[in-house]
Amino acid sequence: MLDRIDQLRAEIDSLKAVSFEEVELLRLKYLSKKGLVSVLFDDFKSVPAEMKREVGQRLNDLKTKAQERLEELKSGFSSVETELSAKPDLTRPSGNNQPGSRHPLSIVRNQIIDIFGRIGFTVADGPEIEDDWHNFSALNFTADHPARDMQDTFFIATNPDILLRTHTSSVQIRTMETTKPPLRMIFPGRVFRNEAISARAHCIFHQVEGLYIDKHVSFADLKQTLMYFAKEMFGENTKIRLRPSYFPFTEPSGEMDVSCLICGGVGCNICKHTGWVEILGCGMVDPNALENCGIDSQTYTGFAFGMGIERITMLKYQIKDLRLFFENDVRFLNQFTGAF
Repeated sequence: MLDRIDQLRAEIDSLKAVSFEEVELLRLKYLSKKGLVSVLFDDFKSVPAEMKREVGQRLNDLKTKAQERLEELKSGFSSVETELSAKPDLTRPSGNNQPGSRHPLSIVRNQIIDIFGRIGFTVADGPEIEDDWHNFSALNFTADHPARDMQDTFFIATNPDILLRTHTSSVQIRTMETTKPPLRMIFPGRVFRNEAISARAHCIFHQVEGLYIDKHVSFADLKQTLMYFAKEMFGENTKIRLRPSYFPFTEPSGEMDVSCLICGGVGCNICKHTGWVEILGCGMVDPNALENCGIDSQTYTGFAFGMGIERITMLKYQIKDLRLFFENDVRFLNQFTGAF
């Protein structure tokens, strides 16, 4: 090692540079974390005990010499060059910076919140990592329901009772547990399902669910609320229809379609020539779900609905591939510059 120290000492004594950039390269070569001098310090631990004192002193002298030589090279340049290298030229024209924009999902999410806010719905949020009770059991999901399978849901391996929420209905349960009726709230948020990524599906997506609990709430209230939303979101001429469906936590339940935005209900490829496009599920809150949260189902009734923000956005802006929302392609995002 002593021979190597002497060799580096000779190299450092003969160092030359013609610019600050070269001095910096020399500093990196000799004094950086993986530089030649630093490597010798790493090898010092293998030096025999009887030689450590001498080798350690020589190493310290070598490092000091390298620092002094680099400072000497740096000081050899003119003060003008030093100033130019240390400070930016404030007289140079700025770059052509493009204005940013909101993500299309954020735009539509804010529109949905605004629309329901006009009729008294407030916003609530909840955790994305949930337990079985709030995500499944309190919502009437049976123990053998397919949604509980690992093929459909992301469970935490160390605790099968903990999972990534599959819908924002869990926030509805948390709200009903802690807040007395009347309740009129929406629950936007990110949800997770174990699905293969394609043009129509993703393992991560966004939902907005709604809940209205009070005395004498009826299916007619649900229909009028959703009619108002559809017209505000898609235009005054939009029509809706409700089809019978099934959800564990609502009874009766329905799927809501809107008249196709492209063909106006006549029929086209987008609506599969039916004139209708499905956008959300809804129904009257099941009495068991109310009772699970400590709400008297003999006194209160309510409705709930849920929609995917991606689906609404794809309809509104005629986007055909769901993956575009997650790829951060500037060519795609620039189309929304200036959108509110």
